[in-house]
Amino acid sequence: MKMKRVASLMLASVLAVGSLAACGNDSGSEGGESASSDTFKIGGIGPTTGDAAAYGIAVQNGAQLAVDEINADGGINGKQIEFKFEDDQNDSEKSVNAYNTLKDWGMQMLVGTVTSTPCTAVVEETHKDNMYQLTPSATAVESIQYDNAFRICFSDPSQGTASADYIADNGLATKVAVIYNSSDVYSSGIYQNFATEAQAKGLEVVAAEAFTADSKTDFSVQLQKAKDSGAELVFLPIYYQEASLILTQADRMGFDTTFFGCDGLDGILDVEGFDTSLAEGVMLLTPFTADAQDEKTQTFVKAYEEAFEIAPIQFAADAYDCIYAIKAAAEQAEITPDMSVSDLCDAMKTAMTEITIDGLTGSGITWDESGEPSKEAKAVIISNGTYEAM
Repeated sequence: MKMKRVASLMLASVLAVGSLAACGNDSGSEGGESASSDTFKIGGIGPTTGDAAAYGIAVQNGAQLAVDEINADGGINGKQIEFKFEDDQNDSEKSVNAYNTLKDWGMQMLVGTVTSTPCTAVVEETHKDNMYQLTPSATAVESIQYDNAFRICFSDPSQGTASADYIADNGLATKVAVIYNSSDVYSSGIYQNFATEAQAKGLEVVAAEAFTADSKTDFSVQLQKAKDSGAELVFLPIYYQEASLILTQADRMGFDTTFFGCDGLDGILDVEGFDTSLAEGVMLLTPFTADAQDEKTQTFVKAYEEAFEIAPIQFAADAYDCIYAIKAAAEQAEITPDMSVSDLCDAMKTAMTEITIDGLTGSGITWDESGEPSKEAKAVIISNGTYEAM
């Protein structure tokens, strides 16, 4: 992402959050205590600085846009929403600190966290407090391991399985190489389930090459092994920063193949200094593309671009759907802001299994008691510098 765009986006985010009028009292509401505010206080946590900032900023903005729309339309059960977002720099300790800061503010429900490892740390805290938590994008199974936690996105196992199914069912390849981060729960979790499903679907994994957080700049060995294996497609269950390096290095060594990834690749077109022409033809499993022509998507994209002067990525759509899912469940449960955090959570847990929403990231989205969503997997291809639905 260009630095100017990051700076302007972060400024827009700060101004958007800062423009909210403070309502009621900021005291918290834990356990059986009642909230003193006449508004619903929803907190958010994710990285707005650091390597994963593109994700956190998108989530902050997408959630804020939904909050503003809902408030303008009368709120939830006639009550307005206050939304406050804290930066965790994709760090577990900072994420827990952010959670405690939001509790002091009076948070009653949490949208977050954005990334898996911090979310897994924070869900321990929300579970102890019996606070309702809905993550837009944390994909690790452990991130929602308790009954108070739900997610909008697919889990790592689901993404791995769905990717293998999509590649096989659409005849994209029969021989597949995988380059993954063995030190990252997101990447390794997707890979493990991809490998299992690939075998079941008749795909041959001809090379499975790992790297770690300490060796994520030089991928020449992994790429050479993938090339020598005769792979027709390279599966990249990794984040966009590393993927941009892999595409650059593959081009330098003359390795011309098809690349396929998951939602972690969303954002690759905004990497500073990356030649985006190298991403032409890259496919990724993602439930949202800003170029989709349906009315719901185009309305959202227009509003997002007007508010933040940048096109939304999938993480923004995930967060937008999170807020509307909260609204649907809150109205199903008929909750009010004066309820305790624990009572709100208990009511929301039941309501989440009773609602169905038509969101940006899927139609007819439902949840079961595990907190996992049920929705159709979709893929996009990068063409002419944009994401196009496949």
